[in-house]
Amino acid sequence: MARALRMIEEGALDEGSVEQLAARVGIGARQLHRLFVKHLGASPQAVAGNRRLLLAKQLITETELPFSEIAAAAGFQSLRRFNDAVRTVYRRNPSELRRASKASGTPAAAAISLRLGYRPPFDWARVLAYLAGRAIPGVEQVDAETYRRTYRLGGSTGTIEVTHQPDRHALSVRIDGAGALPVRQIVARVRRLFDLDADPAAITAALGDDPIVGPRLAQARGLRVPGAFEPFELAIRAVLGQQVSVKGATTLAGRVVQRSGTPLPSPRNGLTHLFPSPEELARADLSGLGLTTGREQALKGLAAACASGACELKPSVSLEESVARLVTLPGIGEWTAHYVALRALGEPDAFPSADLGLRKVAGGGVPIAPRALERMAEAWRPWRGYAALLLWTEPMLERTSSSAA
Repeated sequence: MARALRMIEEGALDEGSVEQLAARVGIGARQLHRLFVKHLGASPQAVAGNRRLLLAKQLITETELPFSEIAAAAGFQSLRRFNDAVRTVYRRNPSELRRASKASGTPAAAAISLRLGYRPPFDWARVLAYLAGRAIPGVEQVDAETYRRTYRLGGSTGTIEVTHQPDRHALSVRIDGAGALPVRQIVARVRRLFDLDADPAAITAALGDDPIVGPRLAQARGLRVPGAFEPFELAIRAVLGQQVSVKGATTLAGRVVQRSGTPLPSPRNGLTHLFPSPEELARADLSGLGLTTGREQALKGLAAACASGACELKPSVSLEESVARLVTLPGIGEWTAHYVALRALGEPDAFPSADLGLRKVAGGGVPIAPRALERMAEAWRPWRGYAALLLWTEPMLERTSSSAA
């Protein structure tokens, strides 16, 4: 269900069928339909249609985008279908909705600015601090209140800026770009980056009474697992972070971007480059950047696998399958595979049980065996990733973990 919803958010049913979506998550179309009706009260197509309409209405009332661009950004296959859907649900055509919004005093933004809601509480400061320590120079920039980054999706390139609106229980997202803006894909990626679909009540119910992670969760109300805007970028960052400090991995990532990334025509706010694509990184010369031969080969192998389609960093398979595929690549072990699954693929149950830091905290200062930690973590399913994040906040843990990614 979670994987299917993430794929719907990214537009899997805008052009594809329910049968194709079901095949990607490994079940039959009828079974997927039954699960959606049971847990959400609506079919997959109805869920996708509702999300298209909500985004379309937001773009109609909050921007000055032409309706043809709104229809495409929201995932409608034609302007006619867009107009029909809006009239059917809102009893007004798009022009009437926009006029009513202006009459009510709601300003339309020059750039695209959207609000993305979440279930409170939300620990914005903790998420922002985590991302700040790992921001890739030239690609990301984080200050006390704002997250900024460059993006490249389809034929569009540009920047996004994210700030917090705690009184509205939402994040404000500003999108500036060239070409047809892939608004829906950007929204889905920002939601994953900030873990906006997390259910704090469900996580607390599962972990709150645990003697090890429960007290830590009580001190971290609104916990979120910081995700990734671009899965390939996060995977490269994870490989660079193996056995080095967070600062060291960030420095290496900046060097890789300077060497093989695409410069922005008009840099601003410290944003200067697009992160290299798999194709660009696969053919790049990475010598002289301070990488070991093994690390350089691991980066090139990962990039080549993603460029060829042999490694798809998408939430279309189970956690076990994702990990099994990743560990076949040179230089990627269980730790890195689970880390990528947790942050890049949004798998809440990913758990790197071999991590030295986790084993040490779980053992009260003396590392326990990975198998022992796995048995202990059974009580934390299906939120083992959140439990890992809580344990990683232990003082000095950064220096003892298997990776500082």
